[in-house]
Order: sequence, then C-alpha cells, then structure tokens
Amino acid sequence: MSIDTLTHDLAIDDATADLLFREARTIREYSDAEVTDAQIAAVYDLVKMAPTAMNTQPLRLLSVRSPEARERLVPHMAEGNQARVSAAPLSLVVAYDPAFHRHMDTLFPQVPGMGDKFAAMPEVREEMARTNALLQAGYLILALRAAGLSTGPMNGMDFAGVDAEFFSENGWRSLLVVNVAVADGPGTPHPRTPRLDAAQAINTI
Repeated sequence: MSIDTLTHDLAIDDATADLLFREARTIREYSDAEVTDAQIAAVYDLVKMAPTAMNTQPLRLLSVRSPEARERLVPHMAEGNQARVSAAPLSLVVAYDPAFHRHMDTLFPQVPGMGDKFAAMPEVREEMARTNALLQAGYLILALRAAGLSTGPMNGMDFAGVDAEFFSENGWRSLLVVNVAVADGPGTPHPRTPRLDAAQAINTI
C-alpha cells in the first residue's frame, strides 16, 4: 500500500504527516537557532490537552538552558549522551509528579474528593503518575515537532542522581532527557532504520 493510498485514510494532509511522523528524525546535530521559552510554553499548551487517566496530567518539565544548569545535568548523563546534552541549545528533563493528587479537585472536578482518596494510595499514585507521564512524553515529542523543532530523547542517565540534583524539594522523578533544537540539516548522520508494517504489528480478532 502506497503512502498516497494511506493518506486517504488520515484526517491530516501529507505535509503534516511528514512533519510529525514520516520525515521527523531523532537528532544529534543542532543548528544555532534559538529555542525560546515561548515555543516551549506553546508546546505544553498542546500537550496538556491530550488525554491522561482521570486527567491526572502528572508530566513535569525542567528546562535546562543556562550553562550553569547544564553543568549540573551533564555529569548525570551516560557517557555517550554527555556531549549531546552539552551541545544542545535546550534540554528538557521530563519528569512526573507523584503528588499529582494535590491538583485533582481542579483537574477532575466531576468526582469531588479524588485528591483525598489518592493521598491514601501512594503506590497507586506512583504507578499512575509514571505511566501517564510516559504517555505525555510521547505527546511532547509530537508537539515539539508541530512547533518546527526536533528532538533527541534519551534515558541513558543516573535517575537518582538527577532527582537528587534537581528535584529534592518538589519530589518530581525523572523519566528521560529530551534535547530540543532546530536540526542542523537532517540532524543525524544515520539513515532511517526499518519499521514493522501494519500486518506485522496489528492482530485483529
């Protein structure tokens, strides 16, 4: 089945599909173009509209931009990722908040008192927060692409070290780091690797 045929089954045009999926790449090479706080705020305004369980929205982002902050982050990255974080114009530490329940009266008002119920279930909160923040991390990458930005997500890192360095006061817990930039050319020296086709990945019963 050709891409042209597939497009007829989508509600977006080819240019949008290319931007978000087909042509987008994980990048390692960055241009000098600025990534602004306004862009990141606009990206988050998209991400927050995508679904999470009971609208928990546990995703939290730490924007690492200054040289001083970057010097604090780099030592906690795996050796192979340190140079990429050092060179990126912006790195987002993607985290989750196990105390998301404090916002439930606002985020899920149709069931009053959910915050109090979750307060008594720390293990449930932990699992919900992590699972839904990972879901939101996927939305984040697509939203960054929608803003014309490219990403280099990585989870080769010392999570406990990052949490101690940046989140000791607010209790957030790190999931991954996403370098954000305008790509320098294709942004990667590597050709795109193969994907499984629909027949291999979908089983209908």
